[in-house]
Amino acid sequence: MTQSENPDEGQTGGALRLPVLPLFETVVFPLATQPIQVGRQASLQAVDEAVRQASGRTPDGKRKVARIVLVTQEDATKQDVAPDDLMKIGVLAELGPMFRLPDGTVQLLALGKERVRILDYVRTEPYLEVDVETVESEIEHTREVTALMESLKELIAIYGNLRGSLPTEALSTAPQLEDAGALADLVGHIPEIEPDDRKELLATLDVLQRLHRAHEMISEQVEVLELKSRISSEVQKNIDKTQREYLLREQMKEIQRELGELDPEQAEAQEWREKIEAANMPEKAREKAEKEVDRLERMPAASPEVGMIRTYLDWLVGMPWSASTDDRLDIREAAEQLDRDHFGLEIVKERILEHLSVRTLATELRSPIICLVGPPGVGKTSLGKSVAAALGRKFARMSLGGVHDEAEIRGHRRTYIGALPGRIVQAIRQAGSNNPVIMLDEIDKVGADFRGDPTAALLEVLDPEQNNEFADHYLEVPFDLSKVLFITTANVLYTIPAPLRDRMEIIELAGYTEEEKVQIGLNFLVPKQLRFHGIGEDQLTITPEAVRLLTREYTREAGVRQLEREIASVCRKVARRIAEGNTEPVLVGAESVESFLKAPRYTWGVAEDEDQIGVATGLVVTDEGGDVIPVEVTLMDTKANFILTGQLGDVMQESARAAMSYVHSRSVDLGIRPSAFENHAVHIHVPAGAIPKDGPSAGVTMASALISALSGRKIRRDVAMTGEITLRGRVLPIGGLKQKVLAAHRAGITTVLFPKKNIKDLEEIPEDVRSAMTLIPVDHMDDVVKVALLERPGPADVMHYAHFDAILLPGLDSSWQAPPPAPAG
Repeated sequence: MTQSENPDEGQTGGALRLPVLPLFETVVFPLATQPIQVGRQASLQAVDEAVRQASGRTPDGKRKVARIVLVTQEDATKQDVAPDDLMKIGVLAELGPMFRLPDGTVQLLALGKERVRILDYVRTEPYLEVDVETVESEIEHTREVTALMESLKELIAIYGNLRGSLPTEALSTAPQLEDAGALADLVGHIPEIEPDDRKELLATLDVLQRLHRAHEMISEQVEVLELKSRISSEVQKNIDKTQREYLLREQMKEIQRELGELDPEQAEAQEWREKIEAANMPEKAREKAEKEVDRLERMPAASPEVGMIRTYLDWLVGMPWSASTDDRLDIREAAEQLDRDHFGLEIVKERILEHLSVRTLATELRSPIICLVGPPGVGKTSLGKSVAAALGRKFARMSLGGVHDEAEIRGHRRTYIGALPGRIVQAIRQAGSNNPVIMLDEIDKVGADFRGDPTAALLEVLDPEQNNEFADHYLEVPFDLSKVLFITTANVLYTIPAPLRDRMEIIELAGYTEEEKVQIGLNFLVPKQLRFHGIGEDQLTITPEAVRLLTREYTREAGVRQLEREIASVCRKVARRIAEGNTEPVLVGAESVESFLKAPRYTWGVAEDEDQIGVATGLVVTDEGGDVIPVEVTLMDTKANFILTGQLGDVMQESARAAMSYVHSRSVDLGIRPSAFENHAVHIHVPAGAIPKDGPSAGVTMASALISALSGRKIRRDVAMTGEITLRGRVLPIGGLKQKVLAAHRAGITTVLFPKKNIKDLEEIPEDVRSAMTLIPVDHMDDVVKVALLERPGPADVMHYAHFDAILLPGLDSSWQAPPPAPAG
């Protein structure tokens, strides 16, 4: 690039040489007048150069006009521009009046004359100067061009009508324009068009293409304005409708006043007051309700708070403040109702009948809080409906399993959108009386997180000293819960917080005996499943022997849910036979059960097939009730070691070590060579290794298995045992004796050893179980050894034992004779 040798020369060949005025974002079109403020130093010098070149007069005596090339920047953010930063197409403009402002900038008026193409930059310092040529082209007025021009003129007129007025005076000249290019350029004057679209329009040299692009641009603007107009019209229509309704409502109020009638707001308030009067609320609740009615009466109907107040009033007047049911005080009738619905469960039935008996004598009696604890399937949940029916009360049930939010119990405050009362209040309103039976199911499975602890909220609900003024966050007035009979259910107690547990009367349901299951199956489950499957009693008969077989060999549970599923499976197969056209009556006996349900899942009888060394049968309590587990002990000929496996908890591991220490200390009396502990590794394993186990009650079982393995004495397979052991061999009391004995009975075990201090718990065990089993109380491990272990082996038998070197017997060791066993205690 070279500078011109004659800077005063304004034309070289067919091109014009003129200074350049770069524009940040403004796009100037031919025939357009544009005010411009010049502030950059290079631009000011370019303007000065244009003015200098225009000094003097033309040969014909006319005054020269200052001319400059207006070029828009590609990037509007740049201050210092180079040739590559500018468009290739610009506009040749004449400079009109100019004013130099105090801050050094110049305000001028530029009149666009014609499009020019930049051929070359002949100067870049201290301002830009270029050679340009004009690029305007003529176009033939074809039908397409004429149609486009007419459409453009119509769109410009529509644009002006929608906008209210044309933004520039140039657009008003559109109807008179016959120049197609100039008409297309007019669209660039519309202020809503983006700068990049203006640059594109300026750079489009083909007039037909420019017409098409201009048509697209103004069509888009017309669509936007039509949409705005439609939206404004709808909004105005709604506003006019609201204003009209308001005026009509005010006029109606005035007319009603003249006629002595109530307006809608007053009529609604009067209706609420009548409902409040009929609800027979306590004083505090009545005052709160009337206060809300006064607020509702004064509030505009369009206020969003009106709906919230109506919902709140609906809850207040809908609560059974004084509505209650009369208790059925006929003790015999209530007992018959309980017996009809449930077999067994005598403790629960007795407690309900005791409550009814006291109600007949004392009218003002607070209802008890009963917690039924037991394994699944023993009838805890269904018992609630039976209790409600026996008392003649309404029944409501709510499951607490998985509840983590305190607001589920106490409700949400009314400041929250969509707030509602807690589930306790909802249950009472659903019941429709203030003294229903409410069952809180799965109370042991309530959780706590960042939203609060629901068990803390239940402390007030389940406390007879506090629940007479239970405050729900939504109602904001106290409600008396002392007349409600709460029955809670749980599978275990240890997950229930102690303060909550202390407020409830715990009744443990250990499970059903075999005879009870047979009776439940025959009298309840079989008729129920026949009804569910649409089978008549004459079409299917299940014998008592079949139900007993199902109980023994197809189920192993404390409750009867699996038994019911097995009966349902038999009914389904019979239903299929009937559906296929075989209508002959079906008799299901013990011998035909396997044809319906295939092979049995369990084996009825003792836990082990034969008496073994190192295997003792223990009794445990689980969430599903009692269970029977074997404890295995084996010896290994290696260095001394003590191994415990089977996912044993800390307490159970400590019991195993205590048992080991006891056996070690009494080794001589038990016929165990003292060196056996140094020459053998002892491994204790409790099967079902995937299930965690813990508790001290397996201490006696582990000690018996250790003695058996180290002394070579077999353990009776028909004996199960439970009890905690001390280092002195004492047997301490345990819990869950009923569940354990029932589990042993289900497994076919005939003898159970249990701590002597648990004798008081025998009365909880059903009489038929006690009569069918031998229950032996023990106070010391010597008592356990006498009953559970067989006689010491003779010399011939010892030689067949793999670890006979651990056994100490008279005659086998010439240097030592075993003393007689020490007395128990």
